[in-house]
Amino acid sequence: MKIQMTLDGVVIATATLDNNDSARDFAAMFPLHLTLKDYAATEKIADLPRALTTKGAPEAYTPSAGDISYFAPWGNLAIFYKDGHLSSGLVRLGRLDTGIDAVRRNGPTAVKLERVGP
Repeated sequence: MKIQMTLDGVVIATATLDNNDSARDFAAMFPLHLTLKDYAATEKIADLPRALTTKGAPEAYTPSAGDISYFAPWGNLAIFYKDGHLSSGLVRLGRLDTGIDAVRRNGPTAVKLERVGP
């Protein structure tokens, strides 16, 4: 499934979601308005309106720059702009196709996520 991230109506990033239960649950919330904030100079995080299912997800994974993930212990979205480390409770939802530089921008960023294709 293809998604896009917009800022003030302009597409700043595109991504492809993985084919797993967590990613489908995430997409079911679209369109989604979030405020991305920097965390640990490695990722942008945002609170989600509700917890996502982690059915069938591995217990942990090591994220790479460009990965879109869900951190189950905190219930938040994480978009990595640098490689991360093995994290328990982290579930990969998909990967940015374009726009990693836009994700790196300084300060909180209000964005809209929405589905744009299969």
